[in-house]
Amino acid sequence: MTFGPQQHYAALMDDGELRPDTEQAAVIARLQQLYNELEHYPEVRSNATSIRSWRFSALFNWNGPDAKPPRGIYLHGGVGRGKSMLMDLFYETAPVKNKRRVHFHEFMQEVHARMKAWRTMSGKERAQMGGKASDDDPIPPVANQIATEATLLCFDEFQVSDIADAMVLGRLFKEILDRGVVVLATSNRVPDDLYKDGLNRQLFLPVIEMLKEAWDIVPLDGPTDYRLDRMRGMQTFYTPINDKSTAALSAAFFRLTDRNVEDRDKVPTDEILVQGRTIFVPKAARGVAVFSFKRLCANPLGSADYLAIARHYHTVIMVAIPKLSKDKRNEAKRFVTFIDALYEQKVKFLCSAAVMPEALYPAGDGSFEFERTVSRLMEMQSEAYFALGHGAD
Repeated sequence: MTFGPQQHYAALMDDGELRPDTEQAAVIARLQQLYNELEHYPEVRSNATSIRSWRFSALFNWNGPDAKPPRGIYLHGGVGRGKSMLMDLFYETAPVKNKRRVHFHEFMQEVHARMKAWRTMSGKERAQMGGKASDDDPIPPVANQIATEATLLCFDEFQVSDIADAMVLGRLFKEILDRGVVVLATSNRVPDDLYKDGLNRQLFLPVIEMLKEAWDIVPLDGPTDYRLDRMRGMQTFYTPINDKSTAALSAAFFRLTDRNVEDRDKVPTDEILVQGRTIFVPKAARGVAVFSFKRLCANPLGSADYLAIARHYHTVIMVAIPKLSKDKRNEAKRFVTFIDALYEQKVKFLCSAAVMPEALYPAGDGSFEFERTVSRLMEMQSEAYFALGHGAD
């Protein structure tokens, strides 16, 4: 018997890890349909130069002369309705060897980096990527690269807020879809609200129409905000740093990620790529990440690193924030930048600290400016802040 996302979802229901939700059940049925369509779907070979001819040749042999790739899905709905959870269930069971799940902003950063690299390549290097040596257009060869790496792409938090992304997205996705790549995307926005109020938005409107034509637009707008449900009444700032606060944060992590405490040794790590550098994430699951203060603020990280973390995770847990003395001004400055990034992206923040927020950095360079951070830390403990969507304007 095939154990696809629908069976996985039913097993979680039987185990009491999920509660009945008719809207989620409808979405999981559509994901099961996509799973079934992918079971015998041909994968892209590694030779980028022959993708287009191989892909369509394979499709013709796959299911008759009129065969087309399975339609992708654009899953949209309010915060905390379970979009990422359902996508994870699908991704974990998807019968595809070459697949990738990635935060959409991170994916677009990679795309821009690949396009920049293409422009510096020699003719020979361009030919190896499946492009023309004399062609300065990087989008088709970049699409070739992407298609060889993943037959299935799963995007979390699909949104367009950058003019550079908006101008690239239409042609890039047309090239990717032409190569038979199947896409599942989650978003807090309906397609018509993508790049809303953006610069020269009228140029982006045809892209929206293309995506609506290429993908099934599936809503998930159940009445329950499960993320807020889990956060409601939860203490977020623990002091002092001791075994009790550590245990409380650990329990919060398992509550927020729907994992069993008995599986603590199986919690995965993660990595985020930022401007060619890798940030190691000691523990991460279902949009929740755990870091120590030392890892993030005692090391030479900057605003780009913190913004990447804030965009990648909807909740961050920080362990062991010390009381900062005058000689820790660099750590204090990084902490200010880190909290600013979380606050601007509406990331939920839990932590253990040696002292309460107002006593974290009482004196030293920048201690006056630190008062804004104290104010934000206090606000970030409120239920009104919990109710804000991740990345909300």
